[in-house]
Amino acid sequence: MKRARDVRDQLLNLMERVEIELVSCVDDHVAIRKSIASGFFYHSAKLSKTGSYKTTKHQQSVHIHPNSCLFESLPRWVIYHELVFTTKEYMRQIIEIENSWLVEVAPHYYNAKNLEDTSDRKMPKNTGKTSDQVNRKYPILN
Repeated sequence: MKRARDVRDQLLNLMERVEIELVSCVDDHVAIRKSIASGFFYHSAKLSKTGSYKTTKHQQSVHIHPNSCLFESLPRWVIYHELVFTTKEYMRQIIEIENSWLVEVAPHYYNAKNLEDTSDRKMPKNTGKTSDQVNRKYPILN
């Protein structure tokens, strides 16, 4: 927690120095997830037809770690913090994203053709999410 406070203090000092107003995004979960995607855009993965994930650039087969709260929900696109290799290659600390955000936050790294939306194509039964489920409301944590 001390490290998190130090980073927060550094960011506050930088914002004051360049005169950026401090505004909270408590209810705007999309903005928070986009900001995480902008920092970890190279750690993205897409749900494949087999039910596993493929990293976006290198097509490496990865899986959601069983301890993750998203383990059973299988979102179509995710950003992960790290890969852990045990019996399989597992993604840890993941967050659900939309593929269009990757082009938005990293146009120098991705192009729209590589990230085409396959949500209109059929996935295997009970695999993946509909677009309505992807855009769900997240509960506010106090």
